[in-house]
Amino acid sequence: MDSTPQTRFGLIGSGWRGEFFLRLARSLPERFRATGVVTRTEARGAEVSAKWGVPSFRTAAELLAHERPDFVIVSVPWPVTPDATRELVAAGVPVLAETPPAPDLAGLRALWSDVGGSGLVQVAEQYLLMPGHAARLALVRAGVLGEPTSVQISSTHLYHAVSLIRGLLGVGYDAAEVNARAFVAPLANPLSPAGWSGDDTPQQMSTTLATIDFGGRMGLYDFTDNQWWNPLRGRRLVVRGSRGELVDDSVVRLVDPTTPVESSLIRRQTGLDLNLEGLDLKHISFDGEVVYRNPFVGSGMSDDDIAVADILVRAGAWARDEGPAPYPLAEACQDHLISVAIEESVRTGAPVVTTRQAWAG
Repeated sequence: MDSTPQTRFGLIGSGWRGEFFLRLARSLPERFRATGVVTRTEARGAEVSAKWGVPSFRTAAELLAHERPDFVIVSVPWPVTPDATRELVAAGVPVLAETPPAPDLAGLRALWSDVGGSGLVQVAEQYLLMPGHAARLALVRAGVLGEPTSVQISSTHLYHAVSLIRGLLGVGYDAAEVNARAFVAPLANPLSPAGWSGDDTPQQMSTTLATIDFGGRMGLYDFTDNQWWNPLRGRRLVVRGSRGELVDDSVVRLVDPTTPVESSLIRRQTGLDLNLEGLDLKHISFDGEVVYRNPFVGSGMSDDDIAVADILVRAGAWARDEGPAPYPLAEACQDHLISVAIEESVRTGAPVVTTRQAWAG
C-alpha cells in the first residue's frame, strides 16, 4: 500500500494553467486533492465546480475557512500574482506561485521586500523536474562531463530556459552579462493552444538569440515564437563540460587520456509496438544505471504532467516540514531577472549586466 501522504492544495485562479493542477487531482486522487478554487465571479465558480467537482470561493479567506490545505497555488495573471501571494503570506499560508512571481524587476524587488523573509513562498518552476531534464541534471551532477561550462537551449522561453541553464551550470546569484537580438522570418504556424488552425500560410515569426555570460560559464538561449506548440521547430539541449558533451540524449566523454566514449540516455517507455504493459514512462538509464525513475508509474502521464505532479508532491512535503524547499522564491526571482535582461537587450540592442539583488542573500 502506498504510504505517501496525500497533498492537499487550494487554488487561486481558474485559467488554462490552473487546470493542469485540477487535472492531476482528478487523475491521481490518492496523491492529490484540491480543497477549493478561488474565482472572480460566482458564474465562473459554478463552471469550475461543475467541471472539476471542487468547491469554489470568491476570496482566499473563504477558501482557507472551508478547509486548510497544505499550501495554496497562485495561478493568476502576472500583475495579480504578487498581491495574491502577499495576502496568503499575511495569513501565514505556504504558497506555490506560478511563474514568474512578478511581472518585472520592480515587482520582483517589491515582492521580495514584502515576503522574501517569510520563507513561505515557493514557485512552480517544473522544468528541471521533467524526466529528460532530470536525467541530464543527474549526469551533470555526477561529473560525467567534468565541470559544466556552457548550456545551449532551444526549447522553452525566458525564465523557464534560464532555470534550465542556471540549474545545469550550477550558477547562483552573481552578475551576468546578457547580449540578445531578435530576428524575424516566415514560418508556418499551424498549431496553438486553441488547436490546429487549418492554415499553413507562413507568418512573420520572431526568433530571439541571447548569450548569458556568467563569468567563466555561459548560456546560449534560442527561442522562436510559439516554439512550444509549433511542430516545425524541434527542441535541442547541449551541455558542454571540461571532459565531454551532452547533446539531447547523447553523451561523449573521456574515460582516460586517449579514450573518448559515446553513450546514450535510454527511456524505458512501455505501451509502444507490441508492448502490453500500458503507455507509461518507467525510467531513464545511462550505461546500465537508472538515473531517473518516474515517481508516478502507472499514471500514463506526459512528461510535463509528471514534472508538475512532482513539484506538487515536493511542495506538499515542504509545507508539512517533511522535505526541502522545491524551488524557492529567490531562485525564481533570479530566473526572471535574467529573462527581463534578455528582453531589455533585445529592445535596446545593447548588452545588459544584471546586478546582485536582495534575494541573493
